Amino acid sequence: MLTNSQTPHVVAESSKFLPPTDAKTRVRQFMQQLQSTISQGLENLDGVGKFKEDGWERPEGGGGRSRILRDGAIFEQAGVGFSEVWGDQLPTSILAQRPDAEGYNFYVTGTSMVLHPRNPYVPTVHLNYRYFEAGPVWWFGGGLDLTPYYPFAEDAIHLHTTLKQACDRHNPEYYPVFKRWCDEYFYLKHRNETRGVGGLFFDYQHSESPLYGGNLHKGEAARYSDEVGTPAPRSWEDLFAFVQDCGGAFLPAYVPIVQRRQPMEYGDRQRNFQLYRRGRYVEFNLVYDRGTIFGLQTNGRTESILMSLPPLVRWEYGYQPEPNSPEAELYETFLKPQDWINWTAK
Repeated sequence: MLTNSQTPHVVAESSKFLPPTDAKTRVRQFMQQLQSTISQGLENLDGVGKFKEDGWERPEGGGGRSRILRDGAIFEQAGVGFSEVWGDQLPTSILAQRPDAEGYNFYVTGTSMVLHPRNPYVPTVHLNYRYFEAGPVWWFGGGLDLTPYYPFAEDAIHLHTTLKQACDRHNPEYYPVFKRWCDEYFYLKHRNETRGVGGLFFDYQHSESPLYGGNLHKGEAARYSDEVGTPAPRSWEDLFAFVQDCGGAFLPAYVPIVQRRQPMEYGDRQRNFQLYRRGRYVEFNLVYDRGTIFGLQTNGRTESILMSLPPLVRWEYGYQPEPNSPEAELYETFLKPQDWINWTAK
């Protein structure tokens, strides 16, 4: 029944921005298909390794399927996971950002992936796209980022150009904000360096949200988002279409990079440096990563949560790269935010 303050027009307009009744089914099917598409694409790329699948169930509600490829021709370890979980209490890490979701049953589904190639010239890559519902509250989040061990500007340019094209099909301000957000999110404060060359990161995207929804209110992403202002209300369908295009951009963004770098020969120096830099990946995932924190706080399957960690890694006390070396260039240029779309060598 309409209240005195409501009109049919107002109700119709507001309902346009609610999730459709089959939202969970459609997003679940997309996330499962994305996992399958990426898995098949990576098997084709590797040529030797095959994914093995583990299904799992969460006692409180939900479950998933984890696919792991080990000891392939290219990938030392690759994990591509799908999950959907539900329950009656969101963890504190989520409620701190969305207190309006407190008190509602929740549903979360997503696909996540981390690939650790053996060749140090082939970069590690991470992807995650997810969807949350808690009563009337809903949002999409996700992104991907590239972590090279050796500096190749054309690889960073290709990745960012591909992601920008996917973003621009929906909103020309998506890439500028979400690229900056990615640089700020995948940042190791205790090391004063980014995890890699970035990509996209976004969260808490719903019909009336600003583009930036993080905690760094004085950062570049927040500043740019404030300048462009909150976009016109976006429907659930609008944002779902955006996430689908972002997911579909992964293989075109990453496969050509692998094909360029895999034939390159390497020795002990490059391998040891790769294993050392993998330590940064471990540090970030165990200290800062939201997906890891959320999975552990919601009693997810530990093996699936930690499949992002590399199979081999090393730490070295007080490491300093040799001056004017490729390793030094990584630190001096590639582990600092860059405008990769317009990048030129300094």
